[in-house]
Amino acid sequence: MSVQESFRPVGEEPTGPVRRPGLILAFLCAAGFMTFLDVSIVNVALPTVEHELDISQTALPYVVTTYATVLGGFLLLTGRLGDSLGRRRMLQTGLLLFALTSLIAGIAQNAAMLIGARGAQGLGAAFIATSALSLLTSNFEEGPERNKALGAWGALSGIAAVVGVTLGGLLTDGPGWRWIFFINVPIGLVGALVAPRILGESRSSERRGSFDFAGAVLLTAGLISLTFSLGQTVDDSDVPTARIYGGFVLAAVLLIAFIFTERRAKAPLIPLGIFRRSSLRSANIIAILLIGTVGTLFFFASLFMQQVLNYSAIKTGFAYVPLALLTGVGAGIASGIVTKVAAKLVLLVGLAAAATGMVLLWRAPSDASYLIELLPAFVLLGLGLGASFVSLQISAFAGIKEEEAGLASGLINTAQEVGGALGLAVAATFAFRSIAELEAKTRGVPALITKARTDVFHDAFLVGAGFAVAAFLVTALLLPLTKPAPQPADEPAS
Repeated sequence: MSVQESFRPVGEEPTGPVRRPGLILAFLCAAGFMTFLDVSIVNVALPTVEHELDISQTALPYVVTTYATVLGGFLLLTGRLGDSLGRRRMLQTGLLLFALTSLIAGIAQNAAMLIGARGAQGLGAAFIATSALSLLTSNFEEGPERNKALGAWGALSGIAAVVGVTLGGLLTDGPGWRWIFFINVPIGLVGALVAPRILGESRSSERRGSFDFAGAVLLTAGLISLTFSLGQTVDDSDVPTARIYGGFVLAAVLLIAFIFTERRAKAPLIPLGIFRRSSLRSANIIAILLIGTVGTLFFFASLFMQQVLNYSAIKTGFAYVPLALLTGVGAGIASGIVTKVAAKLVLLVGLAAAATGMVLLWRAPSDASYLIELLPAFVLLGLGLGASFVSLQISAFAGIKEEEAGLASGLINTAQEVGGALGLAVAATFAFRSIAELEAKTRGVPALITKARTDVFHDAFLVGAGFAVAAFLVTALLLPLTKPAPQPADEPAS
């Protein structure tokens, strides 16, 4: 199928909008940017949310992980729905759902209402993320054109993570934390309305008469059970041990049932044969580890700056500005290099820089100077993450056919969101493992409280560094070394 044919509405001649690559790319990146932004925008607001809605610190990760887990669990199904029912249609559905659930999150009056709305937000974001990325890959042919488009997408997904914490600080200290959700409402509504004017409909040539809803429910339920059980291991309430281990058993049963369901389903979410593509297989593992690093970074760095260094929410947000800018710089540099150098080599450099930045945060003292201790870490993390996001996206889509675009985008986005949720859950479990003991030792002395909090956050940064090192090793040992696509030859003069 040609790029132009992908715009043909079902049963009609190609009367859709004239193809405008720049506008299409900008619109799709903006839609994806909104969903990526909402993963991190709540981080700076968490101390305020904790106080206003009376959420315990050990339960705070659920505000982040519930969104990411539901998003990750349904990405595969929404990707297949887009392939079959129409990617633009699913994009519009996601934008409307995201706007509605953002409104509910903004008016939440308690923890349960907020966390529930965040989960529903994740479902809307699943429709947006896979449809937007599938539309991108189906509108730009493999080679330099698609590499540049994927580079822009990868850059924005990374930039959104750091812009989110900056914007979160501005909104929290400005109109209030509820506006981190209200801001999505007009954007989602306007995006759904203007989509038909910018995008033609696109779908896979392979139509499916059934969808694996059971698989999506089993996967999402298994991931939620796993992250919830990890959180309960450090819950400050008296949680029975049997409930914790029962949750892990339930997660294992659900995920095993998901695998068996996929093997027998007529239209499985994940045809197991897709994992024969070594680039996609390795890229998904790397994505889980890389976004685990990102999730750990923003959650715990935000708490470290506000609860140890006594930064305000807005000061915390501005502290991330160099990281945000340098993520864009790193992505821009990587986008130019990957057209000449194998993406694997760029990814290795990026991961090494990110791991080093996390180690510097691990060494930051409780009276850390921003210029001496934090800024060098943010410089390395910004450049490293920017380069990693771009090169990882390109590696994941190497050799992917148009009819596999929805599945591939669903897999890589699932890996990223699951990585963020599970990575944060693992880091929180490790960091908060001795929080009750540490609090008892402080005896209410401010200096001792600060020291205890520093130790907790240091443990989390160390876990984040471990994720980045593991991603580096997987890249070095498992990711194939693919040559950059050749640049198109200049047209001969007529």
